[in-house]
Formats: sequence, C-alpha cells, structure tokens
Amino acid sequence: MEWFEESYGNFALKIRIKEVLVDLRTDYQRIQVFQTCDFGKMLVLDGKIQLTEKDEAFYHEMLVHVPMFEHRNPEKVLIIGGGDGGSLREVLKHGVEDAVLVEIDEEVVNISKKILKIDEGAFQDDRVSIHIEDGIEFVRESKERFDVLIVDGTDPNQYSRSLMSREFYERCKKICDVFVTQSQSPFAQKEYFMQILKNAREVMEARVYTGFVPTYPSGFWSYVISSQIFSSLDVIRERFEKRGVKTRYYNPEIHVASFSLPEWLKKEIVSY
Repeated sequence: MEWFEESYGNFALKIRIKEVLVDLRTDYQRIQVFQTCDFGKMLVLDGKIQLTEKDEAFYHEMLVHVPMFEHRNPEKVLIIGGGDGGSLREVLKHGVEDAVLVEIDEEVVNISKKILKIDEGAFQDDRVSIHIEDGIEFVRESKERFDVLIVDGTDPNQYSRSLMSREFYERCKKICDVFVTQSQSPFAQKEYFMQILKNAREVMEARVYTGFVPTYPSGFWSYVISSQIFSSLDVIRERFEKRGVKTRYYNPEIHVASFSLPEWLKKEIVSY
C-alpha cells in the first residue's frame, strides 16, 4: 500500500491509500479519488485534499449550517463550487424551496455522483438546479436574489482565485442576505486567509468563525460570514430544533462558540 502526501510549506499530511479509483485531467484541474485505509474515499484536486468520507461533515456542516441558521427562513440558496455535493446535501436539510449549485468543472459533479456519493441523493432532488459555469460570471449576470450564498471553493488556483477577489464579494453582497465563504487555514495558510478576509471586509461587514477538519492543513479551518444580524444561542437552538436538522459535527453550542477566536488569531486580524 502507498501513501498520499499533501505538503504545505515545511510540513505535510500523509494518508495511506489502498487503491486509486480515479486519476484524470480536465480542462481545469487534475481530479483524483482514492480509497484510503482509514478515511474512506478521498477526493483530491491538483494534489490538495478536498474531502474524505470520514471527516467531510466536519467541514460541510460548519460551512452550511452557520449561515443557514443565522437566517430566520432560508428558502433560496446559491452554492458556488461544491461540486462534490456535500454542501448541497446539508442545504437541503433546511427544507429550502430552491437550491442552485454553480460548478466550473462538470467532471467533479459526474465523478461525485458516480463514485463519491456523499450527496446522498441531493443531486437528484427536484429543488436543485446545477449550472456548469464560472462562479464569478454567474454572479455578474444573475438577476436573482438569494437568502443565503455559500462559497465552497477549492484551494486557490488560476480558476478559483476569482472567488477570492474584491469584485466577486461585492457582487455576492448585492444578491444575498447572508454570505459565507470558506477561508483556508489561518495557521498554515495565513496569506490566503488574510487575502480573503481583507477583500471581503472592503465591501461587507464580515466576521470570522473557525472549526476543526482533521484532514485539512493543520486541522484548523476558517470561514468568513456576513449577516445583518447574528443570533443568540437561544435563537439558534430554537431554529435547530424546529427544522429538525440531523448532524455529525455541528450543534448550536458549537455554532456560537466558533466565533470565539484564539488570542493569536484576533491579534493577526486586528494588526493586518
């Protein structure tokens, strides 16, 4: 059996793999799917781990449920990226009427449907529409308005960097009530994190929250959210119980606690 290794800077994560299930290049990226020894199936894009079956819920639940529960009644949701279907699966748990997914690489969706299958049927749901196009072009042209807009992007590359731009965030702000984007690891990927936060804060009121994803760089992950109102624990609990959302990682207590940042990170944000 072999090892897959993802390095970032001067340290790396190694995961033992049993089998290579997919290895192909598209017009946008290299897509690989591995069967691992301990983490189930693992999706890798351009050498960067996007998810493993064992801990993908840690990421997708925090990315989706924090903004969704901050909205009192999310009915129409836009997901930029997220071609694996994990975010879409979590969005549909809120009983939304309309979920739009915009993914630039159709092969990610196809492989996720056929092999990963973490969407648990979300791709076939009648409430879902899938658009294969560039996310920034979609928001530029969109005449629709969404209750929640979720950016489930990959590690920065020549195609996804536009999803970190000031222009992109400005256009997102105009078409949604609550906005969220994953914002990399502030510990292992400080430059990317700070760029996302800076560009977002130039056009919207933005806050940072964090979570734990074992197979992401350093395990410490961040998200940037913009919402007109941030709710109390009692309100989040009430919405959580009313909507009947079932989770593996997220709960109302983690929701509220995730906005409490470690002292070093607060100082980094203030001093940047």
